[in-house]
Amino acid sequence: MQKSTSADTSVETLKSTHQGSETVQMRIKNTNSHHDRLSQTKSMILTDAGKVTEPISRHRRNHSQHVLKEVIPPLEQLMVEKEGYLQKAKIADGGKKLRKNWSTSWIVLSSQKIEFHKESKQQALPNMKTGHKPESVDLRGAQIEWAKEKSSRKNVFQITTASGNEFLLQSDIDFIILDWFHAIKNAIDRLPKDPSYPLRKLELFKIQRSSSTELLSHYDGDSKEQKPEHRKSLMFRLHHSASDTSDKNRVKSRLKKFITRRPSLKTLQEKGLIKDQIFGSHLHTVCEREHSTVPRFVKQCIEAVEKRGLDVDGIYRVSGNLATIQKLRFIVNQEEKLNLDDSQWEDIHVVTGALKMFFRELPEPLFPYSFFELFVEAIKKQDNNARIEALKSLVQKLPLPNRDTMKVLFGHLNKIVAKASRNLMSTQSLGIVFGPTLLRAENEMGNMAIHMVYQNQIAELMLSEYNKIFNAEED
Repeated sequence: MQKSTSADTSVETLKSTHQGSETVQMRIKNTNSHHDRLSQTKSMILTDAGKVTEPISRHRRNHSQHVLKEVIPPLEQLMVEKEGYLQKAKIADGGKKLRKNWSTSWIVLSSQKIEFHKESKQQALPNMKTGHKPESVDLRGAQIEWAKEKSSRKNVFQITTASGNEFLLQSDIDFIILDWFHAIKNAIDRLPKDPSYPLRKLELFKIQRSSSTELLSHYDGDSKEQKPEHRKSLMFRLHHSASDTSDKNRVKSRLKKFITRRPSLKTLQEKGLIKDQIFGSHLHTVCEREHSTVPRFVKQCIEAVEKRGLDVDGIYRVSGNLATIQKLRFIVNQEEKLNLDDSQWEDIHVVTGALKMFFRELPEPLFPYSFFELFVEAIKKQDNNARIEALKSLVQKLPLPNRDTMKVLFGHLNKIVAKASRNLMSTQSLGIVFGPTLLRAENEMGNMAIHMVYQNQIAELMLSEYNKIFNAEED
């Protein structure tokens, strides 16, 4: 049955069979015109299995779509790989240093970038502001490294982007920050090192898509002579580039001369231009300088805490003001006299924070690296008396500055535990605070979570069995 329309159109269908495949062509003919006009052609190949196979097209648009697939990553590459809360501080923007301000951020890691949100997406939905966009970090060409020297906090690593932005990420929980470090590092390693790679691909795509001879001549100088103003601009850029290179070479040459002629650290110290440091120096170096086996600063801090901090809630657990702690650190490194009874050190948490920082910044911890595995093996013993005897034997073998400083410190912490009903600091609490600070492996990237358990247990046992391990009953 056929229907007549105002266009009076008839359809001819031609069918042909070739090697088991059918090719169907539809030709639409308009009877109003004197000549046949091909207005639409569709073709498809039906295989024996009945599946439709896309024909290979040489059309320009299909070719450009193929190029776009290389420029724009597929959807699965932009999927979220990891997300969660971390402490974040941005310390540089485009190479310009910024003041370090820590804040809690919801971190979202995908294969190519990191996004920093103020809160998780689920929590942000009810309060979503129009146009609000999270800070995004392109991981192409970025670098990641541990950055202990950038902050007094533990477990800090730094991300430096190709554009000169620098971020610090931190968590107090060791296995969480270690997991984030490896996840981000793996994402960076999978990406091309040159962040301009996709941009160059996009420019190539534009050249292939464009029919403008002006654009093509910009990229192909042999096919067409450039305009005079283009030549002038190019000559200026070449001259400017050569001038920059010459300036850089002169600066490098001067720096090399300065470095080779600069005085040694020992000379500067002898002239009094650089004073001996307390923080960051080896324990035995500080003790030799002071002709003692326990650093003077450690004694001063312990005396101040026992004088006005034994009853303070959360002593050694509560953090003091970091800026004030850094000020105290600077004074200790630059001046010989220190009065912790001064009003500026009124907050006892500043004193305890500085003492913990001193032990944390020791190049080698109070429990030397060479003794770490021995202490771990001792704490693994099943019999409690055997554990105590093993620890006692190891303590006796320690270098004198380490042994005496350890005895003074744990004796002080025992006085803290004695007032646990007021300061709420038990043996276990102090073990958690001081374990990772005083005892750590030389290579912390191995079994960080397992080491943390042993660190706490060793510190706890040293506290609970202080008299037996250090022969304090005989003193």
